Amino acid sequence: MGSVRELAEKIKTRGILRGALRAQEPMSAHASFRIGGPADLFAAPETVEESLALLSLAAEASVPVFLLGGGTNILVADRGIRGLVLDLGRLARAEESGGLVSAMCGAPISGLSELALSRGLAGLEFCFALPGSVGGAVWMNARCYEQQASDALEFVEALDPKNPVVRRLPVRREEWEYKRSPFQAGNELILRAGFRLSAGDPALIEKRMRDHRADREQKGHFLHPCAGSVFKNDRSFGAPTGKLIDSLGLKGRRIGGAQIAPFHGNIIVNLGGASAADVRALIELVESEVERRLGFRLEREVLLVGEWAPS
Repeated sequence: MGSVRELAEKIKTRGILRGALRAQEPMSAHASFRIGGPADLFAAPETVEESLALLSLAAEASVPVFLLGGGTNILVADRGIRGLVLDLGRLARAEESGGLVSAMCGAPISGLSELALSRGLAGLEFCFALPGSVGGAVWMNARCYEQQASDALEFVEALDPKNPVVRRLPVRREEWEYKRSPFQAGNELILRAGFRLSAGDPALIEKRMRDHRADREQKGHFLHPCAGSVFKNDRSFGAPTGKLIDSLGLKGRRIGGAQIAPFHGNIIVNLGGASAADVRALIELVESEVERRLGFRLEREVLLVGEWAPS
């Protein structure tokens, strides 16, 4: 790995960044778990041009880059993240034209559903009150209430950090599956996405949105810091992952400050002061027990990022 200090000096000297540039930034302030050690270097570009310049400088310096969206669906190691963390949250412009709603990668996905509502457009109600960014939702092919991001997705603008040319990619349905997108197989940066929506009754659209938020509140999604579902569902298992975990009596199990939520077996919460190691230990406990007692191998939805000690 190249020198982070030298990279920071180049960024400052060349004046390519108007946004924040900080060393040893605690990632607990940027992740929905409220857990995570420091990033060696943390930058928050305000434009695509700044983002491209930072990626180019990091590549020249052989410094690894972690792209940060909304900070959901990740568990950052207690040791933090080596290299540069690029916070894309300020790339958040969104617009609508002729039924096509588009947004930059850092825009909150829930906010995009509100924009659609204001235009009387249906198709993104399932995203309301869903944490995370547009880029993250596309990368994960976010899914809930029997809908997924790719259902309405028309195009994605992305670039390869090693060849920073923005490409507009059409959506080929056969490349998108349950919580999988073609971007998970590479390292392209999702910059912008467009969703083709249909006209609807604003009152009915708003009601569906309120119902979804109420359902999330009733399920306890907002009670404690968490990352939502820890594991993906697999229909071949015969029941949702949360019910499988419930059947083993694991709800409420606690390690340190982390707990398998008493209200939902597929959510792990930070009760206060939890370490990433605590959460990881619970994840591995669930995986082990489900495989030992039920014979199923769970697939993680939460990504472990950063510098981890051996398990």
